[in-house]
Amino acid sequence: MGRKLLILARELDLKNEFSEGVIENLIPEGLQALDAPGFLAQMSKLDPIFAEIKAGLAPDEVLRYVGVLGGDLQKEKGQLSAGLCKVPKQSPLGQVKGADSIIEIYTESYGDQPIVIQGAGAGATVTARGVFGDILRIVEKN
Repeated sequence: MGRKLLILARELDLKNEFSEGVIENLIPEGLQALDAPGFLAQMSKLDPIFAEIKAGLAPDEVLRYVGVLGGDLQKEKGQLSAGLCKVPKQSPLGQVKGADSIIEIYTESYGDQPIVIQGAGAGATVTARGVFGDILRIVEKN
């Protein structure tokens, strides 16, 4: 999510660096350094952590990992953050399923009603298409 935010910031001609973002890691520090087999062997340690988080949800809420690019985007840098958030089930974020992605754009003109863009998220085909598009843009500029 942090990298996606940084890409978006740079597309908006902001001068942010990855290290400036506040990115919540969902993996506890004690498990972050493990290799894949070691992590999988200890993954059950995550169960009580997430059970406690889920127990704090209201009946009409769900959890989503949300990235935010905010602040005054007319300045040189924006504010990047990502973390686990409670959102209403009926909100656009609350209705995201599977690997879909969603972007909500809040503007002064639309107030609290965001412009919503939703579609297929990560995957080999989508990623390849994006990389190919980037290559074509680079070729056109040179």
